Amino acid sequence: MAGVVTGEAVVLDVRVARLASRALARFLDLLIQLVLLTLVTLLVFLLSSALDAAILRAITLVCVAAIIVGYPVIWETLTRGRTPGKMALGLRVVSSDWGPVRFRQSLFRALAEVVEVWALSCVPAVITSLVTENAQRLGDVFAGTFVVQERMPARDVAPAEMPPRLASWAATLDLSGLPDDLAMTARAYLARRTELDPVAAEEMGRRVAAAVSARVTPPPPDATDPSDFLAAVLAERRARATS
Repeated sequence: MAGVVTGEAVVLDVRVARLASRALARFLDLLIQLVLLTLVTLLVFLLSSALDAAILRAITLVCVAAIIVGYPVIWETLTRGRTPGKMALGLRVVSSDWGPVRFRQSLFRALAEVVEVWALSCVPAVITSLVTENAQRLGDVFAGTFVVQERMPARDVAPAEMPPRLASWAATLDLSGLPDDLAMTARAYLARRTELDPVAAEEMGRRVAAAVSARVTPPPPDATDPSDFLAAVLAERRARATS
C-alpha cells in the first residue's frame, strides 16, 4: 500500500525523504517563488511613476515576505504538509510524532528557511540534512518536523487476526459505515506499528481507533487495546466479505 494517510494527515506507509528528493522539490518551489518575485518586480516598475516611493517600498516588502515566508506556510497549511514541489516528488512535511504539520510549525520552518536557504544559500540545510537521523534541516529540527516520501511500492500486508476475547463482540458489529479508505488506513497502521517509535505508535493507534470507532457500532468493551480493536474490526470485515 502506498502513501496511506488518515483524515488527519497521519502518514502510515512512508519512509523518511532523503536529501536528493528534498533538494529537487525545493528547487521546483524556488522556481515558482522566483517567478512570483519577478512579477512583483515588474509590478513595482509599472507603478513607480504613479505611486510614492515609500508606498512602493512597503508594497515590495509585503509582497516579498508573502512569497518567501507565506508561500510555504500557506501551501503546507492548506494541503497538510505539501507545497507544489513536494507534491511533484510525492513528499509531505509531518510532525515528529508522524501527525499532521501544524501552522506554527510551518511558520517556524519558513522563518528559519529565510536564513538557512535564502540568506546562506542552503549550506546549513544541506549539512544538517546529512548529519541528522531523519534528514532534517535546521528549521525541521527546531520546529519538530521532518519530510517523508509518500510514494512507495506496494507491499504485502498480512491480514489482521481476530483477538479471541473480542470474537463474540465483533460478531455483533455493524460495519456498514466503515469506508474502504479508513479500513485500509487501519490495516496499514497494524502492519507498521512495530516499526514506529513506541510513543508515536501509541498516539497514532489511538487516532486511528477513534476514527474507526466513530464509524462502527457497538463500541468495544472497556479497556480494549486500540490495536486489538482494529484487528477485530478488520478480521470480522474480512470474514464477512469472504463468507
